[in-house]
Amino acid sequence: MFVPRREKRYNGTLEDNDDQPMTLQTRIHAINFVRKLSITSILFLLPLRFLALGFDGWQIGAIVSMFAVAPLLASFPTGWINDRLSMAGVIRGGLLAQGILLLGLAGIKSFPLMAAAFLLLGLANNVLDVSFNSLYYKDETAMDQNRKYGIYVFWIGLGPAVGIFAGGFLIRAADFRLYLAVLAAATLFVVAAVRRLDHVKFHRVSLREYGRNILRKKTLLFILFVFILALHWGVEGTVFSPFLQRAFGLKDLGLSMFISIGLFFLSFAAVLIGFLKFNLRANKRLLLLAMFLSGAGFALMAVVRNAAVSLIFNVVHQVGDGALGALLTLFTSRLFEKRSIGGSAGLAQSMPILGQMAGAMIFSPLGYRFGLQYPFIICGGLLALNALFGAVLFRRIEY
Repeated sequence: MFVPRREKRYNGTLEDNDDQPMTLQTRIHAINFVRKLSITSILFLLPLRFLALGFDGWQIGAIVSMFAVAPLLASFPTGWINDRLSMAGVIRGGLLAQGILLLGLAGIKSFPLMAAAFLLLGLANNVLDVSFNSLYYKDETAMDQNRKYGIYVFWIGLGPAVGIFAGGFLIRAADFRLYLAVLAAATLFVVAAVRRLDHVKFHRVSLREYGRNILRKKTLLFILFVFILALHWGVEGTVFSPFLQRAFGLKDLGLSMFISIGLFFLSFAAVLIGFLKFNLRANKRLLLLAMFLSGAGFALMAVVRNAAVSLIFNVVHQVGDGALGALLTLFTSRLFEKRSIGGSAGLAQSMPILGQMAGAMIFSPLGYRFGLQYPFIICGGLLALNALFGAVLFRRIEY
């Protein structure tokens, strides 16, 4: 595993951690790899099962929106608990819920039950996202910030790449039910790794302080910047795999390889950010370039009619997304103080999720009615324009 070398922890003085069999960061990366291998994989591949079950474009969009709407309910309460009470208990509960729900998906065939299951999966995933982000933001290991967050996003991105690639083989050899059972087992297996995660101090933070953190101009504009980016997450969760199937005739293994190759590049783009020394001005330029590459690749992959060329543009898109993941996580860590970053970042994270929900509800029906290529083209164009918005934003406001 490519993990940070055992660093010395900074708590006013440097202390050697060599007596610990697994460092805090290593434990976080291992759990993130497995849980994202499980949850993100199904978001890419299950739309094909939805079509086989007879769901239409509106229903698929509604199911994915249920997954996306969950953070509106859970982000802030989870972050508040992370700041004041506990992280390990919340993480353990989230992993157990995710594993059980993945196992239950195998037997669900009706639209209402599938929508309900995805709402609960979204809640479990959001609880884990917010808690691990809070834990990582609060960790005081002394290391370069680009390296810290590049490695963090690398493991989050590598999990889905491996999961989707393996999923192609499992689905081809058996069916979706076996695939879901394997993902559930993997998720439940890592619950044991949750022990000894509460290595941070907890603070009493007032609701007023959280409100001030979010309602600042710089925070609201940053949230808008990420909201526009999030629109394409809804497209990926509703029409990506059906588009590849209809446009290029890809099925099972071929489709899984197309998606997973792009995600491998996403994870390595994130870790490349970690090899660059932290430089605020350079990071801002890289962020804008990554946004443009993400949008251009996303649009162009749907314009061409050759699978190999489309794959190249998908790689361009995913390279942009990987760099964006590392840099946006880094910039979020700079927006708030450590004592209140759990609830504040949780609130900030819940807002762009509306973008994912909007993307699913708008572009899924549009794609299935007029052509699956149009959601990619429209969202890609919006991301490219978002780079221009970001250029103005970062010039006027210091982050």
